[in-house]
Amino acid sequence: MAKAKKVEAAEWMYEVIRQPHITEKATLGSQYSQVTFRVPNSATKPQIKQAVETLFGVKVKAVNTLIQKGKNKRFKGIVGTRVSFKKAIITLEEGQTIDTGVGV
Repeated sequence: MAKAKKVEAAEWMYEVIRQPHITEKATLGSQYSQVTFRVPNSATKPQIKQAVETLFGVKVKAVNTLIQKGKNKRFKGIVGTRVSFKKAIITLEEGQTIDTGVGV
């Protein structure tokens, strides 16, 4: 039965860490041992920390979150809004790294 609980926790953790957020600003954070992920709007800092530590096997120093508001855009005269999303900036302990698949 212990395995069933671990599997459920792992599945839930994969839903918390949706995808790495790859931008110029996010890649500049790598020199400070920071990695940026997109997370659900309902995710909390302790949940994010636990998920990153379990899934990637690293020690997390700090978790900062922010909600990126969607921009208003026009397409052929029709006004629309991009989707708002939540970002989590994870600061890792010294010597810890996560490979997000972005080559330098």
